[in-house]
Amino acid sequence: MPREATIKRITNETKIQIAISLDGGAVQLEESLFEEKNAAKLNGGESLGHATQSTTSQLIEVHTGVGFLDHMLHALAKHSGWSLIIECIGDLHIDDHHTAEDVAISLGMAFHKALGQVRGVKRFGTGFAPLDEALSRAVVDLSNRPYAVIELGLKREKIGDLSCEMIPHVLESFAQAAAITLHVDCLRGFNDHHRAESAFKALAVALKEAISSNGTNEVPSTKGVLF
Repeated sequence: MPREATIKRITNETKIQIAISLDGGAVQLEESLFEEKNAAKLNGGESLGHATQSTTSQLIEVHTGVGFLDHMLHALAKHSGWSLIIECIGDLHIDDHHTAEDVAISLGMAFHKALGQVRGVKRFGTGFAPLDEALSRAVVDLSNRPYAVIELGLKREKIGDLSCEMIPHVLESFAQAAAITLHVDCLRGFNDHHRAESAFKALAVALKEAISSNGTNEVPSTKGVLF
């Protein structure tokens, strides 16, 4: 069965819709949240932002209104092997908190829905990713037991328009909504951009392994169930 999901989450603070395919390929939304994108599509093209990539195996479009968050989610999707569309209109006139948190929650919900029952997959995944002087490690368990320990050691107040305090919170919120256990540590590095990006790439590597086939159709648990 295709491991795909489309969700829409609307609150007084954010409007979000996501389409995801955990195995790449084509994904689409029925209608964009952005009028200009709908208009461009009617005219035979699409307006694409900076966090977009279209290849023979993946389509990635991330538009949250927060540039560095777009960059991190683009990297996560690319190295996880996902196709992913994220659109968000948030209350950025207040700050970045609601947008970053709600996008992470929505992405976790979409991942959980697309994955379905944890059966026939490796369940556990480990990933290491360097970015120049920075090195991060991520360990994932598709446990249906939401938990996150995030240690990135970021020192700056912001990277671009994204508050550094929100970066671990994004990972925590994703883990909670995805119902996974997640540990992410930046092991070394002095540039906060590099530390954060290596963490998201390490997570991508770990998730790609965890959701890969184990060659059976069995539930990977001594309990016989994962819920």
